[in-house]
Amino acid sequence: MVRLVLIFLATLWINAGALAAPAAKVLKVGIGLNADTPQGQGIQQFARLVEERSQGRIKIEFHPGGRLGDDVSMVEALRAGKQDMTCPDSSTLARLVSDFSAINYPFTFLSAEEADRILDGQWGERLLARLPQHGLIGLAFWENGFRHLTNSKRALPTLNDVTGIRMRTMQNEMLIDSFRQIGFEPVPMPFPKVYTALAGKVVDGQENPLPTIVSSRFYEVQPYLTLSQHVYSAFVLLIGKPTWDTLNPEDRRIIAESGREAAQFQRRANREATAAALGTLKAKGVQVATIDVRESERVRNRLRPVLEQYNKRIGESTVLQMYVELSQLRMERGRYAAKPAP
Repeated sequence: MVRLVLIFLATLWINAGALAAPAAKVLKVGIGLNADTPQGQGIQQFARLVEERSQGRIKIEFHPGGRLGDDVSMVEALRAGKQDMTCPDSSTLARLVSDFSAINYPFTFLSAEEADRILDGQWGERLLARLPQHGLIGLAFWENGFRHLTNSKRALPTLNDVTGIRMRTMQNEMLIDSFRQIGFEPVPMPFPKVYTALAGKVVDGQENPLPTIVSSRFYEVQPYLTLSQHVYSAFVLLIGKPTWDTLNPEDRRIIAESGREAAQFQRRANREATAAALGTLKAKGVQVATIDVRESERVRNRLRPVLEQYNKRIGESTVLQMYVELSQLRMERGRYAAKPAP
């Protein structure tokens, strides 16, 4: 009888412990690109790190391919507490904090490594520090990469005459104004709609990093590629402040550290994908042209009126500090000083 009572009590204790175990915190993460892209691979690495370090207390529910909407709508969902995390292009945040437009100044960064140093340094930290007042917490800068042009009309070895080419752009005023100044007809459009718009000739071209051009199969409807490297594009790993405020200090630390560590993984994946993508596009029959340094400088000079306008809108101190840090970096490496935006 005593033995039966002990077994009964032990069973109650075990069941009580199971019932008392807290349910995992599930964070819903959405991105615009597919799961097999470097961005998607980065989110999956982030999920592994978070779940491992939290010992399963935090789970990541991943929604790639624009299932939860485009970058703009997902950022708004974070601010409203309807979605937990996303990783938009930094240009999306310029509508909230104009300083983010400076990242996309045309022909500014010479290499991805330069961008790493600036975005991971004091200048990038100052940008992220401006997000909480807008309902967002910036965890880390990830890489989208240098953007290049494709179109369905003609080869573009220079940008001297691009009249009549309707170019899809991101939903960012500075980029829209820049493409208009060059001579394109810019058409801002959410990313999930781009392939259909290209296939249906709603637009003639688009601009994106090479891995995105490959993963989105734009080569099926875009026979011409121009290696322009006109803008360096960064992602920003975000968590909504409404979600952040529900986390305890230890879980915040885990998420922040995992985001920064996953950034290094994601950047490596993106650079490997970039190296492979050009060969893939050539194998698919895409005709490739390259803009040289002189043409880049000519286009940059042509953009002078636009950059002068945005220097004032963003704040000349923000732009100047970016170029100061770039100049210091290049002098350390024996390169010429960065030329400030006019």
